[in-house]
Amino acid sequence: MNEGLKEFRWTGQTHCGRVRRNNEDAFLALMFDAQEVHYLGKEGEAPAEGHEFIFAVSDGMGGANAGEFASRSALQTMTDLISREFHQGSRDSREDREQRLREFFERAHQEVQNMGRHYLECRGMGATLSVGWFSGNTLLIGHVGDSRIYQIPAKGGMKQLTEDHTEAGRLRRNESITEREARKHPTRHLLERSIGAQPHPVEPQIATFPVSPGDQFVLCTDGIIDGVWDNGMEKYIRIPPPYLQDLPPAQRLVKEAMEASGRDNLTALVVETR
Repeated sequence: MNEGLKEFRWTGQTHCGRVRRNNEDAFLALMFDAQEVHYLGKEGEAPAEGHEFIFAVSDGMGGANAGEFASRSALQTMTDLISREFHQGSRDSREDREQRLREFFERAHQEVQNMGRHYLECRGMGATLSVGWFSGNTLLIGHVGDSRIYQIPAKGGMKQLTEDHTEAGRLRRNESITEREARKHPTRHLLERSIGAQPHPVEPQIATFPVSPGDQFVLCTDGIIDGVWDNGMEKYIRIPPPYLQDLPPAQRLVKEAMEASGRDNLTALVVETR
């Protein structure tokens, strides 16, 4: 049995990048107790006992500012629903939380679609959504799109928990192409699943993973992935070079990705368990 978690620490950072004028990325950090939901800042720590935590990133897409509306709408819809459930005293089993998370994704999907139907400037907009819900020694993830959630276990190594919903992502999971080839694949940014942009119901990836003290988790949009290779992700979190050591973990990833690429918006959330 895993040792119980005592504390969560987190840092978050988002940036529009070198090229784009507006930032279509967004991130969210929430803490639950028995009575209410607390918004968390971009950096902090909190005791694990008696609380649940949600961390999420979303990358919007669409013309003008539509992508910005989509990502923020997805996160706000989920927050409103969670707040309503917890204010009603809802305390769920793991199976209930999985079903509830599916419902959150579907409602966010519907809200973004509704905006597209009612506002011309929002037609065709959509968003990725990657959610990590920590409860006890368990992480429940919900995911659509090509943003990612990584786990860096306390014992070392790193693994991507989410699946990229692109053709390049499928080919890489099947080991038909390498990470380098996936980065250059012509359809690497064409999403097969997203919030709002497709007419059919959304089908999020839902999965549960055990969590141990000392584990770290990275939630990030594709702007980070464009500039940081998988083998660099753990290095910048665990053993950063001297010029990054004074920065919080999320800022390290944003800085490195900006230097290497910066063509897209960049967002990173780094969560550490203790």
